Amino acid sequence: MDMSMAEGVASVEPRLVDLVTQSCQIVTIHQHESGAFPASPYFPAYNFCWFRDGSFVAEGLSRHGEVGPAEAFHRWCSEVLRSRSVRVDRIVEQIRQGLPVERDTLLPTRYTLEGEEAGDDWWNFQVDGYGSWLWSLCAHLRRHHGDPRPYREAVDVAVSYLMASWELPCYDWWEEHPEDHHVSTLGAIAAGIAAVLELGLLDDGLAAEAAVHLDRIRSRVKEDGTVQGHLVKWLGGEAVDGSLLACLAPFTVVDEATATATLERIEQDLVLENGVFRYVGDTFYGGGRWPLLTGFLGLARLRLGRRESALAALEWIASAATASSEFPEQVSAPLQHPERFDEWLQRWGPIATPLLWSHGMYLILADELGLHA
Repeated sequence: MDMSMAEGVASVEPRLVDLVTQSCQIVTIHQHESGAFPASPYFPAYNFCWFRDGSFVAEGLSRHGEVGPAEAFHRWCSEVLRSRSVRVDRIVEQIRQGLPVERDTLLPTRYTLEGEEAGDDWWNFQVDGYGSWLWSLCAHLRRHHGDPRPYREAVDVAVSYLMASWELPCYDWWEEHPEDHHVSTLGAIAAGIAAVLELGLLDDGLAAEAAVHLDRIRSRVKEDGTVQGHLVKWLGGEAVDGSLLACLAPFTVVDEATATATLERIEQDLVLENGVFRYVGDTFYGGGRWPLLTGFLGLARLRLGRRESALAALEWIASAATASSEFPEQVSAPLQHPERFDEWLQRWGPIATPLLWSHGMYLILADELGLHA
């Protein structure tokens, strides 16, 4: 740590460090005995495990020395994938032959905490979670010098599935727009494949095939997912989405010029007093600002050398904490569409709190800023 960073850490309010401890406690208390993390334990629709959400939660824990809980999650993911290897082989073969694939036969986006499929009507075909898991697993193994051998079969399954499915349109991070190809999804896939290749987890044949797909994904993002120098929500579109921040950091799938232009556009369209809206026109619970997206905002700012504004992002997340130090899914003031709040309140109840992904992003950003308990 350089002197300027050390001085910055020393001047931080103690509550920011306290929230690191409390976030670790909240996340681990709610971890299921299987290793899965519920997206939000008291919110019925979210009492399931998403690979995407859990991957960022595990990354936050890993960065703060909570090795056991992080590894328990990665083992859970590994078993979920290994138990579906035959199914994935069948999916891959169907896609290679150009045969139609029914969406309900593809892997779901969320599972029960025991690793089963929920069997309910959900917006299931999303693939970003499997890329996010590969990225998170590799970061954890590298950080703690872990043994990759127990995960190799699951990694092969995930990579094979992603190589076969990335060109299919799917739901975005928000379970919306299944007809499009989403840049944040492609970014997660690229980050996962790149991490696996860098760590050498694939045999030579699969690695060579994965490298070809990685180049194609990056080219597709550059050619069709970039407008006027900045990333866009989906290929061929023009608008931005808060999830694009992950492509800047921690996934780092674009160069600095693209990262700078994308951050500028997102700050212009989606950021209010450091809180980040998902997208313009969001009506979910009225369309508030999301702490987890502000975590990505802070990481993007740090990548571009804006430490003070990254710390301001962390402080905004901290301001969203409840009296019991729990972070919600979103902050409900101000709202883009306040007239739509009550319909969601009546449908699903109060805003999901705690949202474990919000805590995971707080932990990741705090670590990047040098804040530890």
